[in-house]
Amino acid sequence: MLIYVIIPLYILFSILIILKLLLDGLRPTKTLAWLLAIFTIPVGGILLYLVLGRNRRKNKFFDLKTSSLISDYLDQSSKSYAHFKAKILPDHLKFANLFYSNSSFEAVSGNIIKILNNGEETFDAIFEAIKQAEHFIHLEYYIFEEGQLSDELFMLFQQKVEQGVAVKILYDGVGSFSLSKKYIAKLKDIGVTIERFLPMRFGKFLSSVNYRNHRKIIVIDNRIAFTGGINVSDKYISGDPELGIWKDLHLKLEGPIVFQLQSVFAIDWYYASGDRTIFKTTQNLYLEYPEKHIAQLVHSGPDSDFFASMQLFFSLINSAKHYVYITNPYIIPNESILNALEVAALSGVDVRIVLSNNSDSNLVKWCVRSYFERLLQAGVKIFLITDGFIHSKTIAVDDALCSVGTANLDHRSFEQNYEVNVIIYDQTLCKELKEIFTKECSTAIQLEYSKFVNRPWSHKFKEATAKIFSPIL
Repeated sequence: MLIYVIIPLYILFSILIILKLLLDGLRPTKTLAWLLAIFTIPVGGILLYLVLGRNRRKNKFFDLKTSSLISDYLDQSSKSYAHFKAKILPDHLKFANLFYSNSSFEAVSGNIIKILNNGEETFDAIFEAIKQAEHFIHLEYYIFEEGQLSDELFMLFQQKVEQGVAVKILYDGVGSFSLSKKYIAKLKDIGVTIERFLPMRFGKFLSSVNYRNHRKIIVIDNRIAFTGGINVSDKYISGDPELGIWKDLHLKLEGPIVFQLQSVFAIDWYYASGDRTIFKTTQNLYLEYPEKHIAQLVHSGPDSDFFASMQLFFSLINSAKHYVYITNPYIIPNESILNALEVAALSGVDVRIVLSNNSDSNLVKWCVRSYFERLLQAGVKIFLITDGFIHSKTIAVDDALCSVGTANLDHRSFEQNYEVNVIIYDQTLCKELKEIFTKECSTAIQLEYSKFVNRPWSHKFKEATAKIFSPIL
C-alpha cells in the first residue's frame, strides 16, 4: 500500500521541480538537460538537480542587496576611501563602470601592489606582514591544509594573540575538509576565532555542497592585504609527488583596495558566523600613499545578480587590440568565453594560454583538452608547462589592464564558486605580468594544430567523455 502513496508524491514533487526549472530562467539547453535527467533517471535525476542544478541567483543563500546591515556597512566602508576614487582613462571607463555595477566597488588610486611570483615569496611576505600586525589578522581560504606552513602560522598566531591581536580564520567546508579537529581545537585554545563556510551538514548537504568559497584573502590591520591563487598548502613550497611544485601568483596590496578586500571578508564572515561585530572593523588604519597603482576589486558568487567573473574575462578578451595572455589551470570555457577567444584570435590579436601538461584531476585534464582543437584552429596559441603544476589565474591585455585572482575559466568559477579578482589599471604591472608569462612560454611545449588534430583516437574519446561533465567541473 505504501507504494500507492510514494508514487503520487514523487510525481507531484517532479512536477514542482519541472515548474521551478521553467521559471528559473536557465539557458534553454541547460533546462532541457535537466528535464531529460528528471524524466530518464528516476529519483536520481531529482537528486542531481537538487545538488547541482538549482539557480542560486533565484534562491540566494544571502541577499546582499536587501540586507540593510550589509548595505550600510558597504556605504560606510566606501566613504573611508571615497577621496581615492580614481580618474580612469576614457578607454578604461567602461570596464570600471562594468565592474562597479556587478561588484559595487569603484576603481581606486593610491595603492601599492606587488606581484609575488611563487609560494615561497608569497608566504615570506605573509609571515612578515603578520609579525607587524597590531590590531587584527583576517584569513579566508578555500584550502587550509596542515603541514609546515600551517605549523608556522600557528606559532605566529600564538604570538600575536598574546600581544592582543584578534585573529579570525574562515575556511571552506569542502576545500579544507581534511583540516583536523585537533588543529582547529589548538587554534581555539590559543584564542583564534575560526569558522567554516558552508559546512557539509546533513540538513543542508543537498543545498550547499555544490557552492564553495574559493577565495583566498588575508587582511591585516586594514593596512596590508593578500589575494591570488595560493592556498595554505605545502605543495606551493615543497610540491607533491605527482605534479611537483605548484606554481602560482599572489598579490601584496596596500592602500584603499585593502578596504574592498576587508569588506568581502566581513560579509563572508558574517554569513558563516552571524557575528555582526565584524562590521565595526572599518577604522582608517592605512597610510595615505601617493598616487600610484589604480585597482578595483571584482567579487562574484552564486548570490550575485550577474556572472561577474565571467564578465571580467569576457570584457577583457573582447577589448584586446594587440595581445591577450592568459594563465589558468582549469580552462573549461562556456560558449561566450570560447567565442571571445576565437574572435580575438581570428581578428589578429595574439591570444596565448599557458597551463600545465598534467592536472590534479584526470577528468579535468581531458575536459580541458577537449577545447584545444577548436582554440588552436582559430589561432589561439597554447603552451603546456612540464616542470610543476601551474595554478595561477591571471590575464594581461595590451600592457594596459591585467587581473590576478582566484577565478578559473570554468563554469564552476563563473556560476557556483565565491571568487575574488583584482583588476589593475597600470602599465608597469601589466608589463611585469607579461614578462612572467613569456618566461613560462619560453620553457613550455607549444601545441601545433596540424599535429594535435592527429592525436590518438583514445585521447579524443577521453576528451569527448570528459566534456560531458564540463558544467559541473
